[in-house]
Amino acid sequence: MPRLTRRGWAVLVAAVVAYGCGAWVGFPVLRALGGAGFGAVAAALVVTARRPRVVVTREVYPDRVQRGRPAFARLRVHNDGPRRHGGFTAGDRVDGGFHAVAVRPLAPGADAVYHYELPTTRRGRIQVGPLTLERIDPLGLGRSRLTTGDTATMWVHPKTYPVRALVAGHPRHHHEGRTSDNSPHGSLDLRDVREYVPGDEVRHLHWKATARTGRLMVRDYVDPNQPRFTALLDTRAALLPPPVFEEAVDLTASLLNAAAAAGYWCRLVTAHTDLKLRGGQQAVRQVLDELCELRATEAPARLVPASLTQPADRGGSLVVVLASAHHEDLTAVAALRPHYASTVVITLAGGTQTGVSIGVPGAQIIKAPNARGATRRWNVTVPS
Repeated sequence: MPRLTRRGWAVLVAAVVAYGCGAWVGFPVLRALGGAGFGAVAAALVVTARRPRVVVTREVYPDRVQRGRPAFARLRVHNDGPRRHGGFTAGDRVDGGFHAVAVRPLAPGADAVYHYELPTTRRGRIQVGPLTLERIDPLGLGRSRLTTGDTATMWVHPKTYPVRALVAGHPRHHHEGRTSDNSPHGSLDLRDVREYVPGDEVRHLHWKATARTGRLMVRDYVDPNQPRFTALLDTRAALLPPPVFEEAVDLTASLLNAAAAAGYWCRLVTAHTDLKLRGGQQAVRQVLDELCELRATEAPARLVPASLTQPADRGGSLVVVLASAHHEDLTAVAALRPHYASTVVITLAGGTQTGVSIGVPGAQIIKAPNARGATRRWNVTVPS
């Protein structure tokens, strides 16, 4: 539905005043000016009442992007009508603002592609859209908007820095009991003999079992010393102001990204999150998606959640990311230390200080002002 702009309302009010004054004092010129103003406003409403009769599609690329990296919307406009189509404006509402481009007039059957940059300064899952088409008359007196209902989702991941993966194994020999289902496949410990599925190693075919069952059977191996990486992130809002929390998330994302990309079994633990993943690029995407939506916890909570104190799925390396800690926090981390081959505690400056000197017996301590500084010191001091 067409509406008047601020300029349109101003012209309309001026036209009413001019026509009224002209009729009152008997000046034809004022009445003519008033009539011209009415005519211009009416023409603007008529022009903007015509809906854009074009096919407009929009896609976001990339749909997953690091915070601060460029992301764009690609707008494709096609005039499938028999007549030339006038210009209009098309854009999206993104993160509280409106981002648009001016679409030029299109000849019959013509196509045009436009790009505009999307904001990526805030981490999170951001809705792009709905796509809005706007038409304004040449004098700027009237406008009409058409919402197509087309929306897209853009994942703004935490910023990641180059960091070396920390190697620490987790013994899981079948001689010591049944191997956990979380153990990755592919090494020399035999867990089971099962039916072949596409993608299995042909060299692992079990020919005797195949002959006995009449189906292709393979040996199912697990790794007795699979590198494992667990990241414990402090999410207590009372101890981590928003800027420091973002640095802590960036640091955790960098460490988990390196571990998962190296094929390590990874685990992300927070006050309300316990995400366990096998390594690989799919794990990288999953953990970054999880950290994309992670928020600080307002309610008081312990640094070490109950899920991390359970005997299952321990071992490998443990990294604790925090800003400051109480005595009970350090005691809880110290209690976890014997269950991991290596423990690293990383503290970031800027958190609420409690007067406690960070120290955990047997653990390596890294102090840094931000995520970038922490990764640099990690690469220098932590063995790969």
